[in-house]
Amino acid sequence: MIRISLDLMGGDFGPQVVIPGAAKALERHPDISFAFYGLKEQCDPVLANFPKLREKSVFHDCELAVRMDEKPSQALRRGRYVSTMWRSIEAVKTGEADVAVSAGNTGALMAMSKFCLRTMANIERPAIAAIWPTLRGESIVLDVGATIGADAQQLMDFALMGGAMARALFDLERPTVGLLNVGVEEVKGQDEVKEAGRLLREAGIESLEYSGFVEGNDIGKGTVDVVVTEGFSGNIALKTAEGTAKQISTLLREAMSRTLMARIGYLLAKSAFDLLREKMDPSKVNGGVFLGLNGIVIKSHGGANAEGIAAAIEVGYDMAKNGLNQKIENDLKKYHAKRLPPIGPEAA
Repeated sequence: MIRISLDLMGGDFGPQVVIPGAAKALERHPDISFAFYGLKEQCDPVLANFPKLREKSVFHDCELAVRMDEKPSQALRRGRYVSTMWRSIEAVKTGEADVAVSAGNTGALMAMSKFCLRTMANIERPAIAAIWPTLRGESIVLDVGATIGADAQQLMDFALMGGAMARALFDLERPTVGLLNVGVEEVKGQDEVKEAGRLLREAGIESLEYSGFVEGNDIGKGTVDVVVTEGFSGNIALKTAEGTAKQISTLLREAMSRTLMARIGYLLAKSAFDLLREKMDPSKVNGGVFLGLNGIVIKSHGGANAEGIAAAIEVGYDMAKNGLNQKIENDLKKYHAKRLPPIGPEAA
């Protein structure tokens, strides 16, 4: 049984969308049990429509919900110990849940997660990893917005964590990893990126294959399984891709309705357009994973529909079931053990 703690008040629509999303996830994965954290008067009427879900869940009434526009510091002061967001994270810390999922304020969720769960040993900064649809399937991109800037060692840690996530999610024995850069040549890019490349080349990490630098267009191609960057450029890449997908969808819809012949052409090619829409639907790949913490936290898009919430829950389900944090901890231990100077007679 995979135990999911769920913030019912997170996102733009709160329990009206989060609860139906949980019901969809339960239909597909009957071995899930839920711990719900919400405001009773708002959640009870919605939960009443999902008796099967209620049987597989425990509801915890909380004092308040974090607002989507709250500053992280304000949310932490106001919502620590009492908010739906905090208590869903705390359930992971106490061992009552295997993973926490929230569609709430990203900054507040990261601040509370770091404060409550703390970072793993040897990890200075956590990262948000996104699952990215590509021409050859899916890739992982991190960091997409947890922190701005990263030095070479932090990028190295992101590579280790992203590689562990790829093994857990895609069942890959040795995923390929690339560093996002302005060119593939070793002389190009910022010093931190070039130094991270050197570290990855020389580390000889058994659990991943370093493929060198990749450029922005390589993300959509699926050139590598894991793309590593710092949070500023990663977040811009993510928002650009989301905006481009919406733009293409809008342009296609307008073009297909412009003339009678275009509408006939659309009907003839409807199956192809449906496949394109399916691949471009952000709800199908919803769920950013907070990596580097002593516990698994999943961030759903705030505007996600019920299908998107279900997708985020399923990402958490996969991460917990496949031992994500154990894989990260093992990879970190192996890497940092190599960096330590020898002790005893060998050091002489």
